[in-house]
Amino acid sequence: MRYIPFTQEIEQFMLNEIGVNSFNELLNMIPESLRIKDSLGLPEGASEQDLVQEFNEFISLINSSKSNICFSGAGAYDHFIPCAVDFLANRSEFYTSYTPYQAEVSQGTLQYLYEFQTMICEITGMEIANASLYDGGSAIAEACSLALAYSRKNKIYISKAVNPRFIEVVKTYLSYRDSEIIFLNYEKGKTLLSDIDWENTAGVVIQSPNYYGIVEDIKEAKSKFKNSKSQLIITGDPFSYGIIKSPGECGADIYAGEGQVFGNYLSYGGPYLGLFAVKNHLMRKMPGRIIGKTEDLDGKDGYVLTLQTREQHIRRENATSNICTNQGLMALRATIYLSLIGKNGFKNIIQQCFSKAHYLASKIAEINGFYLESNNFIREFIIKTTISADKIVEEAYLNGFTLKSISKNELLIAVTEKRTDKEINDLINFFKLL
Repeated sequence: MRYIPFTQEIEQFMLNEIGVNSFNELLNMIPESLRIKDSLGLPEGASEQDLVQEFNEFISLINSSKSNICFSGAGAYDHFIPCAVDFLANRSEFYTSYTPYQAEVSQGTLQYLYEFQTMICEITGMEIANASLYDGGSAIAEACSLALAYSRKNKIYISKAVNPRFIEVVKTYLSYRDSEIIFLNYEKGKTLLSDIDWENTAGVVIQSPNYYGIVEDIKEAKSKFKNSKSQLIITGDPFSYGIIKSPGECGADIYAGEGQVFGNYLSYGGPYLGLFAVKNHLMRKMPGRIIGKTEDLDGKDGYVLTLQTREQHIRRENATSNICTNQGLMALRATIYLSLIGKNGFKNIIQQCFSKAHYLASKIAEINGFYLESNNFIREFIIKTTISADKIVEEAYLNGFTLKSISKNELLIAVTEKRTDKEINDLINFFKLL
């Protein structure tokens, strides 16, 4: 990790410069009788997350206004965000939500957006990503518009297991277009593709893991496509691709999702971050901006706005989209966050979410009156109950927990790496007392 400056090589270089062979040699001037020979009795080093959690527990002893513990998800998740993300993102060189008009002057801004695009491609398994969109809903809506333009067909099929807030955005976007939105039913967590009119299908939108937390079979869905112009549009929690195969590996043509999980706070609903990535054949139909890397006359690396096929730059009727900006500041936070956690950290975080969620689900399912809908989930699951779900949510709030009901007798529960064993067991005990 290059951002950690102190290595064995650097230590040896400094020792050589001052003319000693080891660190202990530096201590020779201190009398032996004054040196500490045993350990100081201090606890082992803690991660930033554990340290913050410990101090929050101290604070809660003297401050009764501690916020509720969040076990709610449905598209926005309470992850731990390292302090370095806030510090770096708040630097004046970066602190703007906008891409500068004289873009090539701001090489730092263009470089981090280029790195952001690269990371999104690696995570989603796609070939090209843009410099972000408004949020997950607008990204899916833009994906549908792209599919309509590329295929020249007029039907968009959307699974009913897609996040309902995203569906509402798509309906708004396409309401005045010559297109038809058709909803696909699902059974036991799997979207049914048997009733699709492939001849007139521009795109099919599937969420995996879907709104109910269940992982869909994307490869099987792709195998049913009978029209080469029809585009498979996948959305879903991007963190989950640290465990399951990415959309690109499963044959998706477009990935459009919500990037709030990468270093952005819940913030009462926003601002969030739209992720958008495609396969090569759709590059020139993509909305938003694409940052490219090149060389100047002296052979130095340079970053440029490669494609800007939006209505501010070309004739409106030829534009791929009327999206007029991106979420630059949110993309910066995502870039810093992903750089800090690294590939191993990425997998470790979602594996923690997976393990904790499955433990919690299994324990709740052991309690009389509560039933687990499906085991095929990553970090979010449905619990069916014989008690009113709304009443459980109200009671949970009074006991310090935030839960979500999605129907009269169903709870949608999400778990992140931020939830401690104590918090999870406290929630289990809460359910036992109902």
